[in-house]
Amino acid sequence: MKHPLHPALAHFPIACWTLATFADVGSRWWGDPAWRVAGGLLLIGAISALATMAAGFLELMKIPNDSPALRVANRHLLMAVITWSCYTASLMLRVHDRTLHPPDALALALSAIGFLALCATGWLGGTLVYTHGVGVHREQTDELHASALPPSRHKPG
Repeated sequence: MKHPLHPALAHFPIACWTLATFADVGSRWWGDPAWRVAGGLLLIGAISALATMAAGFLELMKIPNDSPALRVANRHLLMAVITWSCYTASLMLRVHDRTLHPPDALALALSAIGFLALCATGWLGGTLVYTHGVGVHREQTDELHASALPPSRHKPG
């Protein structure tokens, strides 16, 4: 596959977990419907994140050992695992006897910490792509930039 799968999959857990965090905050005003939605989004986010992290790990294996991007990629991986752990623990604290219950203070705190970790993970992912060019085919990027330049007014020779 020419296009890396990881960036395409990353949108699912990001969207689910962001909306779950907002629903958790909103549950203070909207009550039952909001925290129930948050619980479902946490579950979908946790499951989709497993596929996303697996695809990301395959991309990680392509980074050369001497690349400065490897250090950023390892931080990105660590933050992704922290994010997944916080949100999954928040979900587990809401489930009792296979039934979803309102989040307690610890579940809400883990959701908030997970959101901060999610933001850091995204920032590091952006750094990998936009600063280090990870997952970007350089020859295609060079062709794109060359085609965007105005034609030269000087004739060669």
